[in-house]
Amino acid sequence: MKTLEEAQRFLKQHEVKYILAQFVDIHGVAKVKSVPVSHLEDILTTGAGFAGGAIWGMAIPPHGPDYMAVGDLSTLGLVPWQPGYARIICDGHVDGKPYEYDSRVVLKRQIARLNEHGWILNTGLEPEFSLLKKDELGRLHPSDPTDTLEKPCYDYKGIRRNAVYLERLTQSLQAAGLDVYQIDHEDSNGQYEINYTYADCLKSADNFILFKMAASEIANEMGMICSFMPKPFSNRPGNGMHMHMSLSDGKTNLFHDDSDPNGNGLTPLAYHFLGGLLAHAPALTAIAAPTVNSYKRLVVGRSLTGATWAPAYISYGNNNRSTMARIPYGRIELRLPDGSCNPYLVTAAVIAAGLDGIRRELHPGPAQNINMYDLTPAELKKKKINILPQNLHEALSALEQDKVIQHALGDGLAEEFIRLKRMEWVDYMRHVSDWEIQRYLEFY
Repeated sequence: MKTLEEAQRFLKQHEVKYILAQFVDIHGVAKVKSVPVSHLEDILTTGAGFAGGAIWGMAIPPHGPDYMAVGDLSTLGLVPWQPGYARIICDGHVDGKPYEYDSRVVLKRQIARLNEHGWILNTGLEPEFSLLKKDELGRLHPSDPTDTLEKPCYDYKGIRRNAVYLERLTQSLQAAGLDVYQIDHEDSNGQYEINYTYADCLKSADNFILFKMAASEIANEMGMICSFMPKPFSNRPGNGMHMHMSLSDGKTNLFHDDSDPNGNGLTPLAYHFLGGLLAHAPALTAIAAPTVNSYKRLVVGRSLTGATWAPAYISYGNNNRSTMARIPYGRIELRLPDGSCNPYLVTAAVIAAGLDGIRRELHPGPAQNINMYDLTPAELKKKKINILPQNLHEALSALEQDKVIQHALGDGLAEEFIRLKRMEWVDYMRHVSDWEIQRYLEFY
């Protein structure tokens, strides 16, 4: 939508009664207020008001100013799975100015840095998710009880028996403007992936939040749980959110070069960007894999199906899915993020890392076109390949040392992120698990 009048005609045509003024908190969780359609103009001017202290990561005390979610009119669209509703994506404002703790504002600030060079970052996000149900004892299982194969990836029965859900989700996404082009059953029982076309990185982040909203609510209506939890089952592959990327000048893919002597189809600009991603990988991990559970996915080793499909090594390779970055040809795929990440913050961090690599003309070193999981510690050391942080505590420590990524997020937001995640780590370390009870209760 370009004008208020055009938006009002659109809403009337589709019999919309309420508009969801939507933003995300620091964790990337969608937050909304439902606003009667007659008050659209309020959202576009003063914004929908929220008590900032009630929202994770806004650093607003109970006596502080309101957080005002000001709508971006270009994002107004239907909520197809919720008839009579539309959604408008908002940027946070405090005291009449864009708020530095708002995730979308953070990403826009990094996009402005790209624009200074005449560049656009295009991203294609690939969310993996699990369709689950709880039994009478509260234990989680795949929603389809027959989905029990040891290696279920691409299995026909696995995708056929949840076809009603997948079709309804796909139709909703298409009606909301996402161009879905591929659907598959992934390598874990109950795990799926739906692919939709790439866009500029801001729209991609907006679309990812829409995807999660749709996937979760449609599953809930059908008596299932749609989870983006990185590792819901210890012996099965986890849920990633692979991030394909390339820089563009608006017409040309600036990462694509068929004359690349390394056979990756990359330009020197792309190699420098990739060098920045690898150089800042430990700190990026804290943003891309931001939960305790994320590190049950980013582990050295294999799962029951034969591979984790998740990176553990700071390396890249030509179409190599055992590395942190894969080069499909002419673009970069970062395999580090998972579905628990805040897409605005991880994209902002990626831009900052890539620009730092370009500024310093970093080179990522030689491609590793081997199965990284087969290398011994001694072989890794000889190749000078480091391992990604193996828990949230290590990743946060790396973020604390990385000023480039901290400045990209904003020093205040970075401090808030680290504070909240340190609290999460402490809570986890104090928790006594079933594994500990079974192992130690009567052992000593």
